[in-house]
Amino acid sequence: MQREIILTKLKEKGCRITKQRLRLIDIILQNECSSCKEIFYRALEEDDKLGVATVYRMVNLLEEIGAISRKNMYKVAYSENCMMENACTIELDDGSIHHLSAKKWNSVIRAGLKSCGYLVDQRVSNVTIRPCECAEQVC
Repeated sequence: MQREIILTKLKEKGCRITKQRLRLIDIILQNECSSCKEIFYRALEEDDKLGVATVYRMVNLLEEIGAISRKNMYKVAYSENCMMENACTIELDDGSIHHLSAKKWNSVIRAGLKSCGYLVDQRVSNVTIRPCECAEQVC
């Protein structure tokens, strides 16, 4: 699903969808790359004609359309304008399950941060949730 959203945004920007761009998008989506060089070396295994400048241009383009953030180490980020459905699934202790769109998830996080006094005019750029380390696995 993320791939389709990225491709749509690239097309809206007037970009051609080349095999090299598709390959780079797939590498970024499937791996936790920490640098352009890492993306380049992974892509080079599949296409020895790919240049490092192509990788840098693609990363800049993906960042420009909001698909990735260098702060997120090239993991795909959901912006508050993202229309992806079922980006987040929340299961409550009563067994009920709620699926939130990326936009709704961002809204919930923003509302919680505002009510606790952490957020004024900033935008959420990344949320990292660590697994529970409690003995009962219930936090």
